[in-house]
Amino acid sequence: MEKIVQLLESKGIRPTAMRLMTYKRLAELEVAISLGDLEKDFKVSERSTLFRTMKAFEEKGIVHQIEDGTGVIKYALCEDNCECEVGNDLHLHFHCNNCNETVCLTEHKIPHISLPDGYITEDINLVVKGICEKCSK
Repeated sequence: MEKIVQLLESKGIRPTAMRLMTYKRLAELEVAISLGDLEKDFKVSERSTLFRTMKAFEEKGIVHQIEDGTGVIKYALCEDNCECEVGNDLHLHFHCNNCNETVCLTEHKIPHISLPDGYITEDINLVVKGICEKCSK
């Protein structure tokens, strides 16, 4: 737990009990998770506190949002030294149509995309949909 405290403090985030529990839970997962599903993992939590925690984590580069086409935003922990910004460390995401899980494919980077003059990129999200490794066996 001390390692999590140090990480949060290094990012300028005060390590409250909810933030520590949230980070610990995210670190246990191998898939992205929605705010609603994360809320179910805690017996006592206020949705607004959890939402503010995820927003703080996102602003400080601890998690990134994934819009996987399901209509529900999911969150995943960023890797160490990640810069989830346009033009930096963007990677593919995979959404399984069978089990409905979404995973980061961090080893597969999104290439730089040049837009015509006058267009300004604010976000890039590339989701591949299909059947995941677990479900295809």
